[in-house]
Amino acid sequence: MQELDSVKINFDTNGLWVLNIALAVVMFGVALGITLNDFKNLIRQPKLVLVGILSQFILLPLLTFLVVLLIKPQPSIALGMMMVAACPGGNISNFMTHLAKGNTALSISLTAFATFFAIFMTPFNFQFYGSLYEPTAQLLKEVELSPFELVKLVTLILGIPLVFGMVVRNYNEKLALKLSKILRPLSIIIFAAIVVIAFSNNLDVFNAYIHHVLLLGISHNIVAITLGFLVASLFGLSFKNKKTIAIETGIQNSGLGLLLIFTFFNGLGGMAILAAFWGIWHIISGLLLAFYWSNKNGNS
Repeated sequence: MQELDSVKINFDTNGLWVLNIALAVVMFGVALGITLNDFKNLIRQPKLVLVGILSQFILLPLLTFLVVLLIKPQPSIALGMMMVAACPGGNISNFMTHLAKGNTALSISLTAFATFFAIFMTPFNFQFYGSLYEPTAQLLKEVELSPFELVKLVTLILGIPLVFGMVVRNYNEKLALKLSKILRPLSIIIFAAIVVIAFSNNLDVFNAYIHHVLLLGISHNIVAITLGFLVASLFGLSFKNKKTIAIETGIQNSGLGLLLIFTFFNGLGGMAILAAFWGIWHIISGLLLAFYWSNKNGNS
């Protein structure tokens, strides 16, 4: 197990550039479906914003930190858990919310809001909780992670494509909708292909260590989904909105997490394997949950 903290996933510079571009294109595709009205609608419903932010950016990273303290996983795996928990909701959360008969408009609005919020909160949560736990703090010192560089990359990958996509949508809605139909599925396929290629070159590492993150990744994801549902319940939200908050909290942008891991941690084994497994598993769990909820009646 000690080896896992020093294992590196090989991912060359060209692959990293393509990964950067693919993730930016994914965010641009998401932004093409977002309007200023989405933000205005959220401002009119501050309770939903509060619940979304509380669940995703405050309670999930905190709960993840407490789980790490309790089970004491390998430091690199612990950092992977913290990285995933610090990321905003994944772009497929909107699709899953729609499948689950949740509040799709709320999901889109929260994705937009969370993405802007993540520019600051993702680096902050990761650095804060990573530094609080001694084994992970040691790993952070070894890589000399610069919070400014982290913010800069997150801004480039999330912030700029989001603003650019919304500007295109605002000035040419017809073009935005056409581009969105092409870009969103295409960019996700390209992104998935890059990750698959990256790990096909490291199959021996993945096969050797995947069992260390299997149960942990599944449990962490279930905890995140349950947390979102419980927080929404505590605030008395409708069943439709509970489903939405649960999915937004449990479907994390693990692609962003992987990119940050490859960029700043040279594909550190435990982190990369945990984030990659989460990226695969949350699609399975999200779809299963969406199909289950789609057959459940009740909006109250």
